[in-house]
Amino acid sequence: MDYFEIEGKNKLFGDIAISGAKNAVLPLMAAAILNDRALTITNVPKLSDSITMGNLIKGMGGEVNFDDSSIVIDPKKLNTPYAPYKLVKTMRASFYVLGPLVARFGEAKVSLPGGCAWGPRPVDFHLEGLKKLGIHISLEAGYVIAKSKKIVGNKIVFPKISVGATGNVLMAAVLAEGDAEIHNAAAEPEIQQLCLLLNQMGAKISGIGTNILKIQGVENLGGVDSIKVIPDRIEAGTFLIAVAATGGKVRLNNVEPKHMESVISLLKQSNIDIEIEKDSILVTSTGSDIKASSMETNEYPGFPTDLQAQWMLLMSLSVGDSTIKENIYFDRFTHILELNRLGCDVHLDKDHAVIKGDRFLIGADVMSTDIRASAALIIAALCAEGSTSISRVYHIDRGYDRIEEKLVKVGAKITRKK
Repeated sequence: MDYFEIEGKNKLFGDIAISGAKNAVLPLMAAAILNDRALTITNVPKLSDSITMGNLIKGMGGEVNFDDSSIVIDPKKLNTPYAPYKLVKTMRASFYVLGPLVARFGEAKVSLPGGCAWGPRPVDFHLEGLKKLGIHISLEAGYVIAKSKKIVGNKIVFPKISVGATGNVLMAAVLAEGDAEIHNAAAEPEIQQLCLLLNQMGAKISGIGTNILKIQGVENLGGVDSIKVIPDRIEAGTFLIAVAATGGKVRLNNVEPKHMESVISLLKQSNIDIEIEKDSILVTSTGSDIKASSMETNEYPGFPTDLQAQWMLLMSLSVGDSTIKENIYFDRFTHILELNRLGCDVHLDKDHAVIKGDRFLIGADVMSTDIRASAALIIAALCAEGSTSISRVYHIDRGYDRIEEKLVKVGAKITRKK
């Protein structure tokens, strides 16, 4: 099993090209099921999750071909609406196929999802939303069985915003008879791109980028040949925080700064120098005199939960103490123990993480617990005195496109070993 060996105390200088967004490409791949022709998706990150989704579509009869940074999905031969446990268990986003499968075939059998280990993330919102569209849902031996003779428009109100549920229900509602509304819909850029792709296929979705999506059902979809995945705002945010923590000067290219306003604002508040251009961001940091800045995670456009672990590490190096309140996944704190092994001092106080600043980090053996925790451990190791070994880096490969190669190019000392 692969692991990283990292030597700390090296500042970062140079340029990093940001890849396409993991959280965008997976729902786009699921939406390809609804197209009437081969869909070429470009700017695709090289991730194990992309391969898993491709294998899932292949297993259902679709044709999937991977190129260097693109995927071609031809759904015409897709012949079975069955998503087995062996694939769905490894990646939660594979559950995205439920909505488009039942919309296309009138039925679907999809395993309950797996993915990152932290906390229960029930699929209730997905299932209740689909029920509102007239889809019969049952659970049998760990599988969701969805059946519908006719999908009908309805008003769906999620108890709280859910990116996954928004995407899943949306991909069924576009082929409903009549109109549908999704209230408390996610407004994330990745959901916006999914809406735009569906509209290009002939769907009629309005309210894109707001928390109320209105959908006029249509009889069929298709006609789209290609789409380019938006830049990964979480990868970009991770590298911004890495440079802020280690010190250095790095330009991030192929970014969309307007998708990152909450992160950029908080970095500036913490005394990190940020210069924004059209499709690049220049970050400059001494790696010291970082101002402690407490924050709360929230749905977009708030501070993303996927950067919470990385921010926790940065605040461990700041001058002063700070707190983090996690409002999306309340128990997303499994990284605290591993960060503390490297010298951080973080503890939980009810619904807050309390972070002691001005810590001196020393290399140690640590273990990844999920995709974003892995990124936080890498940044911590880059700042630590001595050598750090990070095991279970298969997590990082699910969410970051060759992260060690990109960091090595700007001066980090990281070696992947087996």
